[in-house]
Amino acid sequence: MNPINDYIESGILELFVMGVTSPEETEEVEQMAAAHPEIRQEIEQIRQSIETYAVAHSVEPQPTVKPLVLATIDYMVRLQNGEPVSSPPNLSPESKVEDYAAWLNREDMKRPSPSEDIYVKIIGYNPSTTTAIVWLENVADEEIHHDEYERFLIVEGTCTITVEDQDNYLTPGSYFQIPLHKKHKVKVTSQIPCKVILQRLAA
Repeated sequence: MNPINDYIESGILELFVMGVTSPEETEEVEQMAAAHPEIRQEIEQIRQSIETYAVAHSVEPQPTVKPLVLATIDYMVRLQNGEPVSSPPNLSPESKVEDYAAWLNREDMKRPSPSEDIYVKIIGYNPSTTTAIVWLENVADEEIHHDEYERFLIVEGTCTITVEDQDNYLTPGSYFQIPLHKKHKVKVTSQIPCKVILQRLAA
């Protein structure tokens, strides 16, 4: 019997590295590590193994995730600072750019320069619908939506929305809805960023 090997094989060191030991267990492991080099070495090997596994199995987030998170934070701060909740009209084939003039003409609804490839300003939110002004510089990578409809109204610039293998060429004033369960991507075809009203509605 080797008490040090038994301690290493007990599984407590893995729990310690993952940060799920109790305060008493944490103190115990730290004392054992201070007293026994082989336990310190084992802890370091476990950390390296977990890091290697995490890197090998990491998933690159969609490029749209960061701008949407930042836009959500911005919207929450605006509400906390007294901006009233607004309800932009739902997009439809009859929608016109001027229907959104109240938001498009606001001084705080401008794209900063320089800016990210995708920049978002949320103008309305409720549990079933998010409406935003979006500026797209180059492309929006391929996505599939299973539980929400994505609708576009082009304000400035032009783009091509490819659904499966079908290209849809959009210009200012164009409306388009992405079908559910279909792969789609957006490519800007104008010299200026494509500025759109984007709306996502629960299916």
